[in-house]
Parts: sequence; structure tokens; C-alpha cells
Amino acid sequence: MSWLVTGGAGYIGAHVVRAFQKAELAPVVLDNLSSGIRDFVPSDVPFVRGSILDGELIENLIDDHEIEGVVHLAGFKYAGVSVQKPLLTYSQNVTGTAVLLGAMEARGVDKMVFSSSAAVFGSPDVDLVTEETPTGPESPYGESKLIGEWLLRDQGVATGLKHTSLRYFNVVGSGYPDLYDASPHNLFPLVFEALLRGDVPRINGDDYPTPDGTCVRDYIHVADLAAAHAAAALRLSTGEAIETVYNLGSGDGVSVRQIMDAMARVTRIDFEPTIATRRAGDPARIVASGDRASRDLGWTMRHDLDEMVRSAWDARRSAE
Repeated sequence: MSWLVTGGAGYIGAHVVRAFQKAELAPVVLDNLSSGIRDFVPSDVPFVRGSILDGELIENLIDDHEIEGVVHLAGFKYAGVSVQKPLLTYSQNVTGTAVLLGAMEARGVDKMVFSSSAAVFGSPDVDLVTEETPTGPESPYGESKLIGEWLLRDQGVATGLKHTSLRYFNVVGSGYPDLYDASPHNLFPLVFEALLRGDVPRINGDDYPTPDGTCVRDYIHVADLAAAHAAAALRLSTGEAIETVYNLGSGDGVSVRQIMDAMARVTRIDFEPTIATRRAGDPARIVASGDRASRDLGWTMRHDLDEMVRSAWDARRSAE
């Protein structure tokens, strides 16, 4: 029996695939390569190029590879861009998830780990986000992820689907030198590309009510995130009790200034970031508790900030 990993050729998905291999959960990848990279998928892992909007393809894939469960990462993930492209976001993330669930139901596959997002919370006015914090997404992307969680919930009631959703903030670092974050929207690659061009990275606002005046966020290492997905799949496979939602958070967070300082230390490129005005809608602090995931999934922050930066920097340079 195998596990289908949708979006398994992406930065996060490729790490999940290798975590599944380590856990002896045979992965099969489905990816349309709109943002994924084919070489990220190990040569010994079955790969199917296709869309989660193609229900017939998914049903045939389930039959061909004896799929017992699905880890669902595929989708349109850029929160800012989703405001300009809401229909694309809903098509990929809501309709795509519904089609995937329909194919699973048609073929009797009853286990799913959903890669959700802390974007479902919006800008919560709390010091520490927990699973009980009210949701309030502020972008089509966040809304689409919350609807995805609702779809799983309702399928659980209707068909007995066993499921869990993992919510997380900023994913950074690399677990392997050949896997890197190529996103044009994420902070780490944006800073790296600026440094490689000889430009000076920018901080948007340094007058927030935080210790150093810059925004504080959760940053988690991609290998730790991938391990949590594998742990959740194992619990579903063995029939152990599992919660429907887990936050994968650090509990304390780091500031943008701290990240810039770590970038200078690790890259050995001495720079002083420029300070721009605040971006509209940026809350001062969003940090989540990972206590529930620690209890059930063995979740822990195994990498400090410098290790996150160093692994990401090494992977980015190896891509040249």
C-alpha cells in the first residue's frame, strides 16, 4: 500500500516525500509542475504529472498504486497574490480539494493529512495562537484553506473519512542540499536573491510594539514540518487517535531583524537592511503554540535560526 502526495514535487512536498520514505510509507507523487520541480522527486518514487482537478486521473492512480491515504499539499499558496486572483485560488484549492476527495470516496480511500495554513487565523489579537483561537482569514488563500478543512470535516461525517489538518506559518531551511525554496514571494529566497545581486534587503517597518520594532513571526524548518506530516500519516495508518487540527508553531517566534542578522552571520555578507514603511495589514506578532502537535506527533523545533538560514543558503547555492 502507498500514500499519494499531491504537490510532491514542490519545496515542501519533496521534503514530505523523503520523510515518508524514512518512515517506510511508500510515497507516490502527483504534481502538475506549475511550481514544482521534477528533479525534486527521487528517481525511485513513482511520479504522475497531472492536476488534482482531474478526478478520473486520480481514481486511476489510486487503483494503479494501491493508495491507502493521501497527503494533500497541492494548490495555489500565495496569500498576497490570491487577492488579485481569487478565482484561480478557489479553483485550485477548493474545487481541487473537492475533486480529490470525490476520487478518494469513489475508490474507498479514507485517510487524509491536509497541509493547511495559519492563514486561516488572519490577524488574531492574541499573544499565542492555539487550535481554539477563532479563525478569521483575510485573503482568498486563507479562506480557501479553511474551506478545505470544512470539506474534510464534512466528509468525515458523511463517509467516515479519517483526517487531520496541519496549520503552519513560515517554512524555511532545507533538509537536503538539492531541495531549495524557489518561491518569488517568501522572505528567505527574497533576501538571498537580493544578496546575490548585490542589493540590500529591506525591512518593512521597524516601529512595531515588539522588542526590536520589527514584526515577529513563526519560522519552522521544512524538515521538521515534513516529519510531522509523516507522523500524522502513521497515526492514521495504525488507527491511533488523532485530532482534526494541529498548529505547528514555535511558541516564541523570531523577528525580521533577527532573521536579517542571522543572514549576515551565515552568509558572511555584511549588510545593513534598509527600512521601508509598514505594509498594510501586517500585524506586529503572530506566533502559535505547538503543544498539541508535540503531544501527539512528536513535533519539536529541532533547528535554531542559524541552522535554518545555513541549510537554506547552502541549498540555494547548490542550485547554481
